[in-house]
Amino acid sequence: MVVIKAKVVEATHLELSRPIAAPDGGTVLVSVAGSGEEDDERLQWLATSAEALQSAYGESEPAYTPSMVRESNPEYAP
Repeated sequence: MVVIKAKVVEATHLELSRPIAAPDGGTVLVSVAGSGEEDDERLQWLATSAEALQSAYGESEPAYTPSMVRESNPEYAP
C-alpha cells in the first residue's frame, strides 16, 4: 500500500503530490481521512488505542534484559 497526499482540485478530481505506479485509465482505491472534525466514533477509537498502548507499555510490563533477546536486530544501535 502506498500513502501519499493529494490536493482536491474539484469534488471529483485530485492532484497527487507525486506520481504513482498505475496505468492511465487504471483504477485505484482512495481512502479519505476525516476533515479533522472530532466525532464520537473517532474519539472512541482514540480512547481504545490509548488503553491498548497503556496495557502494552504500562507499569505491569516486565523489564526485558539483553540476555532475553533470541535474535538481535543488526540495524539497532544502542
